[in-house]
Amino acid sequence: MMGPMSGDRLFELRRRTFDTPHFRGIEFIEVEAKSIINHVPGGSLPFNWTINAYRGCSHACTYCFARSTHTYLEMDAGRDFETKIVVKVNAAELLHKELRAPRWTGEPIAMGTATDPYQRAEGKYRLTRRIIETLLEVGNPFSILTKGTLILRDLDLLQEAASVTEVATAFSVGTLDDDVWRKSEPGTPHPRKRLEAVATLNAAGIPCNVLVAPVLPGISDGRDQLKAVVEAAFDAGAQTVTPILLHLRPGVKQVYMEWLSGEFPELVPRYEDIYKGRAYAAPTARRDFGARVKEILAEARPRRRRVAATGAARARFERRRSDALERVRRQKISLQNEQLKLL
Repeated sequence: MMGPMSGDRLFELRRRTFDTPHFRGIEFIEVEAKSIINHVPGGSLPFNWTINAYRGCSHACTYCFARSTHTYLEMDAGRDFETKIVVKVNAAELLHKELRAPRWTGEPIAMGTATDPYQRAEGKYRLTRRIIETLLEVGNPFSILTKGTLILRDLDLLQEAASVTEVATAFSVGTLDDDVWRKSEPGTPHPRKRLEAVATLNAAGIPCNVLVAPVLPGISDGRDQLKAVVEAAFDAGAQTVTPILLHLRPGVKQVYMEWLSGEFPELVPRYEDIYKGRAYAAPTARRDFGARVKEILAEARPRRRRVAATGAARARFERRRSDALERVRRQKISLQNEQLKLL
């Protein structure tokens, strides 16, 4: 059905399904958006601007904080979020225009802050690749957070972008426990495949760090469980490894607690206690988690391997970096001149 979608600046074009094992059971809602670069209010995050080419996510992570955004479109935060994927088919065209607007100053743009830019839909629509190509045209810095190993498809493009601007990537790897992974993240690549992608990106000169996130109390927060992920992340070349304890926003909390009661019913009272009336765990739980993480990181940090070479290789790297930054400076001057002409 064509027409505006409730509660958002989106115009629905059509709904499609694809009869292949990879996409079976998923409905793709193709829309035209009115804008694509989103401002992040408040200043509490390390970025001010984001791009999300998709709404909903086939990774189906039980804890995903973005689930509640589907309710703005009159869909539910549970099964609809996992199987009704909104695709902003004009994302790259909008970005091309917005990057050239006189008000745009070339600030870094973050991707993957809501739904994953390398979820299954990207294999079909290739929006993330086109977005990177568009950012590359003007040398705009960007970062990507993902669970999707499909990012390696774009390794050549990421390397090209890194030669002219600042590019940062990160993988979310919450656990290496196969049972926990299958139950809590059923649509994601295997955690060890993600760590292999981290190693590949770092070896290719694309900085890639790891968020051990979220850590699920009583499920994936054991000392040995955390230590295994942290050590594997450092071994993959991550310079920073950041464990983050689960938080449950309204809407998401209901979905997660329903899942918890089915998979780990004995933990329901514990969660009702530590998340009672709050999105973040109780202060005592956070302090205990923080102390455990601090100890594990201190033990594992010597395993960290520096991806950047030293000596002569390091000097060559710095020269390439200097040349790339100079190219970006010239591109920005050219873009500013072009904007002045438009004025």
